[in-house]
Amino acid sequence: MFQHKHPYQPFIKNDTKKLIVGTLPPPRFTTGNLLEKDVNFCYGSYYNSLWLFIEKIHNLNLRYDNSIEAIKQRQDFLIKHKIGVCDIVESCEREKIDASDIGMQNIVLRDVIAYIKQYPSIETIIFIGGKSKNGPEYFFRKHIKDYNIKLELVSKETPRVHQFELVGHSECSEESLQSKNRIIKTVSLTSSSGAANISIGSNPLYKQLKASNPKFNTFDFRVLQYSEYL
Repeated sequence: MFQHKHPYQPFIKNDTKKLIVGTLPPPRFTTGNLLEKDVNFCYGSYYNSLWLFIEKIHNLNLRYDNSIEAIKQRQDFLIKHKIGVCDIVESCEREKIDASDIGMQNIVLRDVIAYIKQYPSIETIIFIGGKSKNGPEYFFRKHIKDYNIKLELVSKETPRVHQFELVGHSECSEESLQSKNRIIKTVSLTSSSGAANISIGSNPLYKQLKASNPKFNTFDFRVLQYSEYL
């Protein structure tokens, strides 16, 4: 069994407002056998196009290589826009060494709620992927059961939006306790991996946009969707 451990600690600052939550990078990021265009940082796989979408939205000029500068460019962007990254899987085991979510076994989750409590400026969780089995939202729903938290549906349109109340902890008065409660929004963006292109193709909005503009593609669809939140 391959021991697949997340290679990066959560990237969160004191003023972080949005938190990107995925699962974990492909196994080559654990072993250090990066490809030429991989970046040794969160979502650094060149075949997971999250940074390509972000670059398009914000007109960036990012490097795609193993350099320190490529890492710094991404960190600077996240800091400037008050975005953090805290993937929910700390480690897992795999029989087949690949990046599939379904192939994960003996999964150890990170305590994402503890991080949200530690950083009170966080307002929104952005799942990169839906709630399919072993996806980030799927694991998050399992995780919050330990805290007796439930997601409340806000919008069922793509991307789905939920919210939950994070109860504050205080030994002070009831009024003070209520003031510490926070409403956290969650947004489930379409996965940035190529595997999600099939589901995008069946999306009614995508079909409508494609019909009006035959050149409109799945990359454009993600850019349109991601731009509101990233």
